[in-house]
Amino acid sequence: MYDGKNILITGGTGSFGQACVRFILNHWTPHKLIILSRDEYKQYHMSQRFSVTDYPCMRYFLGDVRDRTRLQRAFREVNFVIHAAALKQVPALEYNPFEAVQTNILGAENVIHAAIDQGVQKVMALSTDKAVNPINLYGATKLCAEKSFVAANTLSGRGRTRFSVVRYGNVLGSRGSVVPFFKRCRDEGGELPITDERMTRFWFTIEDGVRFVLDRLQDMQGGEIFVPVLASMRLIDLARAIAPEAQFKIVGVRPGEKIHEMLITRDEARDTYYLDGYFVIYPSFFMHVPRPENIRPVGEDFEYTSENNNKWLSSEQLLEMIDDGSD
Repeated sequence: MYDGKNILITGGTGSFGQACVRFILNHWTPHKLIILSRDEYKQYHMSQRFSVTDYPCMRYFLGDVRDRTRLQRAFREVNFVIHAAALKQVPALEYNPFEAVQTNILGAENVIHAAIDQGVQKVMALSTDKAVNPINLYGATKLCAEKSFVAANTLSGRGRTRFSVVRYGNVLGSRGSVVPFFKRCRDEGGELPITDERMTRFWFTIEDGVRFVLDRLQDMQGGEIFVPVLASMRLIDLARAIAPEAQFKIVGVRPGEKIHEMLITRDEARDTYYLDGYFVIYPSFFMHVPRPENIRPVGEDFEYTSENNNKWLSSEQLLEMIDDGSD
């Protein structure tokens, strides 16, 4: 699907973008692979790793999703857009709320309009567990973005630009992951701070995240929210796996943080189906999305949280994921 195509990644200098570029270049030969981001320093370093000389398809495009005019130019002749650009640091966004709105909500709206105007075939937006029953501004802005991308299919008209969303949780290989922090505390001989002994999280390697996004981009119809089936682990068990000899200090749950991650609410279950190792949440307003024959409903009482998960990681499995380069 991606051979000979033009693919653009917003926020492409981030952890996901760099892993996605590496995966695409290892498996396909796109005509253009365009990185759009606002940070020239990160683009410079990324261009050393994926140079235009070694990879003639690479393009580095300075721009901000807040700038719709710039997006119009960047999206010309683009087939597929992966929208990964976002402001994500919870405390910073609570202190600077409208900055979060401008990038995560208005920026998403700019991506939608530019994609429709330029005739992009498919747009896949990345979301987060924090958009589910949000308790902080970051989560609220991502919920708005999810709703905007789903509704964009009615704006573009069926058969034209299609929009879908991938929603997932904690990524081991992303910038700011707790794994490097725990390793640093271990290596420096300090205590490992644990917010709450009950805290659980879904775990996902960045490579699995990239593969999931690209697979769903391939088969999306438009309007779906895709949620992968993930394994859970308690945060304290992760800390013990990384630093078994370290002392632990309970520091309490931080503002805007949940004890358990949630990826699908019980209210969303009415529109949620299971298919081949992942869940699909179909839109409840305005549109009908064609559904595969082998899909099955999850049931009205279903909810998907890291606490009630039936798939759990052992310490050995998690360490194996980390040793594979996920951190």
